[in-house]
Amino acid sequence: MDLKDKTIVITGAARGLGAAMATRLANNHCKLALVDLDVDSLSDTAAACKGNGAVEVRCYAANVAKEDEVVALFDSVAKDFGALHGLINNAGILRDGLLLKFKDGEMVSKMSLEQWQMVIDVNLTGVFLCGREAAQRMIELGNKGVIINISSISRAGNMGQTNYSAAKAGVEAMAVVWAKELARHGIRAASIAPGFIKTEMVASMKPEALERISGMVPLRRMGDPDEIGKTVEFIFENDYLSGRCIEIDGALRL
Repeated sequence: MDLKDKTIVITGAARGLGAAMATRLANNHCKLALVDLDVDSLSDTAAACKGNGAVEVRCYAANVAKEDEVVALFDSVAKDFGALHGLINNAGILRDGLLLKFKDGEMVSKMSLEQWQMVIDVNLTGVFLCGREAAQRMIELGNKGVIINISSISRAGNMGQTNYSAAKAGVEAMAVVWAKELARHGIRAASIAPGFIKTEMVASMKPEALERISGMVPLRRMGDPDEIGKTVEFIFENDYLSGRCIEIDGALRL
């Protein structure tokens, strides 16, 4: 796909990986629909994208876990841009905790249903809803397209992340299913599984923690957000790539 003048939706675009992917794609002179609940930070991303060469940038506030808001979001994007060629399912949250924690034979804590459900609602159901609605608009508008789900190295199972690991494994599996089901409509689907990436949140950690994390990675450093952006760019531009997960983790395996 030639990204010039193509309309791409990015969820969770206010900061971190979402902002990095948006600013990277803007270099290709595409049109961007940026989605997040943090409207103030979203405007900063929009300004950066315009400065990088995006043809058109619009911001949308939506909770991806709520079906009515997702439907309204994609209705608005279709109306405002008149086309839809890509979706990056990036919005996500963390609510980490051990499944069960015992001390001296007594249970101290356990992952609550609320912790489980909040992550599943945003990180898994939100991806399902956005993927479904994006595919529908692409088909109705007669556009070939690409859907990219942002998974994680944690999809293999990471201690303290029962909820997050389950969701990230799920979004990778959904990309495989969609690649098979939607190919007849000219729609490709794929996923990316980042390892430790130096986003603003990670960079604010204590130096000793950052050093310990970097030491776990065979390449001895954390990834740069733009390296995920380059991967997104590659998936969009390679028309024979579909149904696969690209691991960007510096050779780390959990």
